[in-house]
Amino acid sequence: MSLSNITLSAAVRQNLLSLQGTADLLATTQSRLATGKKVNSALDNPTNFFTAAGLDARASDISNLLDSIGNGVQVLQAANEGITSLSKLVDTAKSIANQALQLSSGYTTKANVSIAAPTGAGALGVAGTATDLTNAGTNSLEGKTLVFKTSSTASTTLTISSTAGAGNVNSISSLNSALSAAGIQLTASLNTNGSLTFTSSNDAASQTITATGTYAAPSAGSSSSVDVSGTATFGSVTAAVADPVSQASRSSLVAQYNQVIQQITTTAQDASFNGINLLNGDSLKLVFDETGKSATTIQGVTFNPNGLGLGSLTSGTDFIDNVATNSVLTSLNTASTTLRSQASAFGANLSIVQIRQDFNKNIINVLQTGSSSLTLADANEEAANSQALSTRQSIATSALSLANQSQQSVLQLLR
Repeated sequence: MSLSNITLSAAVRQNLLSLQGTADLLATTQSRLATGKKVNSALDNPTNFFTAAGLDARASDISNLLDSIGNGVQVLQAANEGITSLSKLVDTAKSIANQALQLSSGYTTKANVSIAAPTGAGALGVAGTATDLTNAGTNSLEGKTLVFKTSSTASTTLTISSTAGAGNVNSISSLNSALSAAGIQLTASLNTNGSLTFTSSNDAASQTITATGTYAAPSAGSSSSVDVSGTATFGSVTAAVADPVSQASRSSLVAQYNQVIQQITTTAQDASFNGINLLNGDSLKLVFDETGKSATTIQGVTFNPNGLGLGSLTSGTDFIDNVATNSVLTSLNTASTTLRSQASAFGANLSIVQIRQDFNKNIINVLQTGSSSLTLADANEEAANSQALSTRQSIATSALSLANQSQQSVLQLLR
């Protein structure tokens, strides 16, 4: 039998339609309570649905970038830990070099050379007086020149003269002051016969002295060299004589130093994270937004011993005297400065990356909150709706029953 053959009264049909509408609304409310959303598809609200979908998609893209940003933070942290360890190793190397400075000079005899005793009628100068070299210009040292060459280009000329003036010296005291001011590692002394002896200073105990008029680079086993010449007559040079015991101690310190240098090499190699080592010349590129327009590249450095200006030492060549040791200390101090500067640079980069990381987290929260405000249902409102619709459904059912009572009365008459 088709429905068209069933005739319902207007009251019954109206109540039935009302009941069906209430059932549909109740189903919608129950769906919202079950999913927590008032917009579950584009059919519910196209504008809100697609806007929310776009916000969620951007939040997801930025969330995916957080993983790589987090890895970037760890790469910088690893580099920072590496620099901290390298700084400690450099400080250890400095300690070893300072131990070498505290040892004896390392030589039982230092190199020296003398000029001939003065001749002529003038009396010898009295050591310690203002004119102890020239005796007021009366002995043959008056007017003699002394030329000191400490490199192929560095040359200092001093004139022994009783007349004060630039480049003139008239006493042993003024001569030594001039040598010190020029950075010449020699100490002059006045002998009883009026001659002068130039001896390598304690710091430059391994120094080579020549008296040829031509500078010669220091040979192996000598930290520096100086050539002395001039119009004064120079005698033969006495070479420095090494102290075997002291040099053995210095060689031991060289071996300790080289162990530290080896650790600098391996530490720089091990300061990597996820295959990226900013202390081994690698670079780190980080992308901060989903378009790739906001990005930064952090350039790494090479902090092996060569990159820090350091290197292994050689026994018998390095640490042999204070000049050689101070040369190593200068390199170590430069390396420390380089490490501190790079640590500061990495620290600034790390701060920037962490700020962007926090910013992205906050942006994700903003996007997701915006999406939720467009699609999420109000649980309190929907619960109230559900109660109201349940009540309405009960009332509609009762109304439908009342509408059917007139037909039931006819049925009673037929019986």
